[in-house]
Amino acid sequence: MDDRLMYRREFFIAGAWTAPEGSGRLGVVSPSTEEIVGEVPAATTADIDRAVGAARAAFDEGPWPRMAPTERAAVLSRAAAVLRGRAADIAGVTVDEMGCAISQAPRAQTGLVAALFEYYAGLIRSFEFEREVVAGESTALVTNEPVGVVAAIVPWNAPVTLASWKAAPALAAGCTVVIKPPPEAPLSTFILAEALHEAGLPPGAVNVVPGGREAGERLVTHPGTDKIAFTGSTAAGKRIMSLCGDRVKRVSLELGGKSAAIVLDDADAAGIMPRLVGGAMHLSGQVCGAHTRVLVPRARYAEAVEAAAAAANAVPVGDPHDPSTLVGPLVAERQRERVEGYIALAVEAGARVAAGGGRPAHLPRGWYVEPTILAGVDNSMRVAREEIFGPVLCLIPYDGEDEAVGIANDSPYGLAGGVWTGDPARGLRVARRVRTGTMSVNGSHAPFPLVPFGGFKESGLGRELGPEGLRAFLEPRSIGIPASLRASATIS
Repeated sequence: MDDRLMYRREFFIAGAWTAPEGSGRLGVVSPSTEEIVGEVPAATTADIDRAVGAARAAFDEGPWPRMAPTERAAVLSRAAAVLRGRAADIAGVTVDEMGCAISQAPRAQTGLVAALFEYYAGLIRSFEFEREVVAGESTALVTNEPVGVVAAIVPWNAPVTLASWKAAPALAAGCTVVIKPPPEAPLSTFILAEALHEAGLPPGAVNVVPGGREAGERLVTHPGTDKIAFTGSTAAGKRIMSLCGDRVKRVSLELGGKSAAIVLDDADAAGIMPRLVGGAMHLSGQVCGAHTRVLVPRARYAEAVEAAAAAANAVPVGDPHDPSTLVGPLVAERQRERVEGYIALAVEAGARVAAGGGRPAHLPRGWYVEPTILAGVDNSMRVAREEIFGPVLCLIPYDGEDEAVGIANDSPYGLAGGVWTGDPARGLRVARRVRTGTMSVNGSHAPFPLVPFGGFKESGLGRELGPEGLRAFLEPRSIGIPASLRASATIS
């Protein structure tokens, strides 16, 4: 990639490229070569303070919150057009910074970015930001006000996509935003900042400051931020929620998952395994909504394991720059060690490695793990209860539909899931019984970004995407008004 995209010397603050306060740097290491391929400044608390100050001034004094929704929509539409033109840059950078296979980039890294800005531009053109309520002699004006300065903290697996999930609706609502990209993959989010600036976003409306845990904690606890929008691990989400609770600060959390795919007894268990394996291996398994527990009728279990193992062994693993690769490396050495540790725990607990389980012999460099199928898994095992975040799929047998639903719901998480069946109506009935935020029947995924995404239980709090994603950045307000102002143009 172009060195200009891979080596950044400044932050984006107040509509300009701004030198850092400190001298610290974050080296970006390629997961496929284990070599440094880029660098960004590391935000200090002083840099976070400057970014929040810029966003605060832009919200309190700037034009963005005071623009008509149609004016904001015009800027967001221009941003969508610019982002479509930058899709190749975003994809290329993520291949180098976090190891995303280039074949997966259109789905994971760029596919929803421009579409999301276009969607929210269209939504706010017709959204009812104000309504009049009359009850007898009483009249009120109900308004939806932007929540204020939003801190968007995003993970490394899809940094621009998940930053856009937060920034697009927040900006549409009239908020201003500070984005903290992850230290592992901080580079691609600067392209988002460039696109928004080119589209005409006012200075301070969006700011980008990559940093580590200390910078993130300062952003969460900063008195100048009004809402935290976070995607990441459940452990980090609990810490953020605790800090926000102390301050009664608005927060939305999109956290981990251990989602179940229920294969019913009337489904072609062996025939659907390649799709289930392919889905679980997307982004090398580093997807919170991946269906990583496959529940199969006991009578069909052996054939399902055999088919899943064959599918996993056929998945192309290799250089993420190669268009034929489907599974690239994991993001970091520590992540590979985590995944390998879970595979070892599964074997110790009595599970069997039906495919994979090690490092690809033909890839001596890079943080790779073979696509892995674990058989003989019981839902009480740690590999069935904890998020592994790697290319590992657990197959769990069950007896009867009720037990399958019980196993699917027996999880601290509730983010996603699916049902596979020869009878779609039956599949919908079963899907309704699973306590999770997103379900699919026979792989028919919901039309994002038009519908909400988020989880039950420890998978998070609140929803992103859809109209619900816009409402998450709005504060309703009621104003009692004299009857003489009813339906009057003076209200606005």
